[in-house]
Amino acid sequence: MELFLKLLLAHLLGDFTFQSKKWVTEKESKKLASGKLYLHIAIHTALAFLFVWKLKLWYISVIIGISHLIIDAAKLLLQTEKTKRIFFFIDQLLHLVVIGLLSVFSSTTEIDFSFITNSQLLLIVTCVLFLTQPTSIIIKTLISVYTPKTEMEKDDSLENAGKYIGMLERLLVFVFIATNHWEGVGFLIAAKSIFRFSDLTEAKDRKLTEYILIGTLLSFGIAITTALVFNTFS
Repeated sequence: MELFLKLLLAHLLGDFTFQSKKWVTEKESKKLASGKLYLHIAIHTALAFLFVWKLKLWYISVIIGISHLIIDAAKLLLQTEKTKRIFFFIDQLLHLVVIGLLSVFSSTTEIDFSFITNSQLLLIVTCVLFLTQPTSIIIKTLISVYTPKTEMEKDDSLENAGKYIGMLERLLVFVFIATNHWEGVGFLIAAKSIFRFSDLTEAKDRKLTEYILIGTLLSFGIAITTALVFNTFS
């Protein structure tokens, strides 16, 4: 469990936190000729080595790096604009399979009950990190098939405000459930509904309303599921 959490945390950092949108765009345009692709792989390899931090398990970081290169290269070569959404999830699933297999086959060298407290900390950090940038990208990818166009798009708004609001609400949901205060989730949903009501009234666009509802329900659903997983394994 500890090794899996370490590798998962390294993956989340490498794929989401330390990879900007510009890097992704360059990789998609230049494909295997992109220098950002190989820098991305180097970061994943280094993070895996740092998080495992055992010389006898050096092969794990090498396998992570090689498998990541193969999976990412295949995605870049095979995906199209229409299939980009599904390839994103296939890509992430394959990375998780590699991490899971490495954790299972290396578990005999990782059993150490003195790290129970450390595993708890790793679980918290992994859950919190997952609910920030990774979940934002997952939700954006899931609802990318919908592009409602309304007069509200012309209004001025804070840059990336929606993304950060989503991150904060998911973290609050996680804290409320992890501390067994479910009533806080209801309060948060009610508060967001009130603030959103005026925007939806001004838009007078049913598609925008449905778009926002889908995004909100996905955001809360993922946050609740993550919190329940945390409560189960903590």
